[in-house]
Amino acid sequence: MSLMSKLLMSTALMSVALNATAAPDTKKLLKYVKKNVVKNPQVKVNGVTILESKTHKDLPGWNVLLTTMDLEFQGKEIHAPEMMFIKDGLITGHLVDLKTGNNYRDNIKPSVPNTYYDDAHRLFGNKDAKHKVLIFSDPQCPFCMEVVPEIFKAAKENPTKIAVYYYHLPLLRIHPVSDVLTRIMHVAQHEGKADVVEKLYSLKIEPRETNTTKIIEAVKKHTGYTVTATQIDKKEVKEALKVDEEAAGKMMVSGTPTIYIDGQWDKMRDGYKELY
Repeated sequence: MSLMSKLLMSTALMSVALNATAAPDTKKLLKYVKKNVVKNPQVKVNGVTILESKTHKDLPGWNVLLTTMDLEFQGKEIHAPEMMFIKDGLITGHLVDLKTGNNYRDNIKPSVPNTYYDDAHRLFGNKDAKHKVLIFSDPQCPFCMEVVPEIFKAAKENPTKIAVYYYHLPLLRIHPVSDVLTRIMHVAQHEGKADVVEKLYSLKIEPRETNTTKIIEAVKKHTGYTVTATQIDKKEVKEALKVDEEAAGKMMVSGTPTIYIDGQWDKMRDGYKELY
């Protein structure tokens, strides 16, 4: 069971004396989180960081706070995302439309910080391209296999219009093989071999394979790319993948592919078609 599944999220509407038009009082937010969000007594709440405050066209008068909870569990620091809705001194973690059943918590994500668009993550397209498409993906995810290569193709064919920024988010519980695959992809991209990243979306391999040698051989056979276990085992490679994982957490990304166009979440994953 993950830490987040051990945290009981409150759906109650709580009064915390917050002014929706002013900067939220982080002390009151911290009190709210400790009392109503984190229910596990073994989890210590050290702080709450506001990443972004935004509004939504369907929620007049409501302020949406995208935050990070700074937690400590069994001696380990964890930074967990949390969304809060504030209006007229009231706060809640969920707002549900009774007519449609739409939970707005599932339809709002943070805007992409400009710092996410760095050269280390740019895979295809020009740095000064008109549009930026940012992707969180796992090459073994069936939905990713359908969508992501098409976005790659669009960027390669229209480099002045589309730049693709790629973040690894291996879903290891479903595809353990992606642990090694994403490290191979990172090394290949670092060497300027973006084509290897693209080709791995058509690799057929047992999703639960964990034998590094077998995976490296499968990649070589499929793409022609040669890499060693020592290369993908380097500290800097693992740290780079950790950076991507932390970025996904801050963006409240929980599944793949998650796609952003010019900083905003593309829920339907097809907005790139309008960019060229």
